[in-house]
Amino acid sequence: MRTTNYTDLRSNLKRHLDAVVNDNETLIVNRSGNNSVVIMNLDDYNALVETHYILNNQHLMNAIAAAEDEIKYGKTTPQKPNESIDDYLKRLSCTD
Repeated sequence: MRTTNYTDLRSNLKRHLDAVVNDNETLIVNRSGNNSVVIMNLDDYNALVETHYILNNQHLMNAIAAAEDEIKYGKTTPQKPNESIDDYLKRLSCTD
């Protein structure tokens, strides 16, 4: 995580934005007398929003917990050697 101030950000905007994108760095911009802000890569932001959505969706969290229990207790259906993913998914849908 990098930090900078507003003046340096203005003077070196391209360098800072390139670092955020190319180095996957989060940039904290400290602003004198104001709240700081965060600049982050769009992919990281989207992942954060998706994680927040999942964690706050009780239906999804219950489904994840149920799937974890199935794995824990061996209630899985492995893909057969040389079986295509399409055939595997068809086989799974026939057993429901």
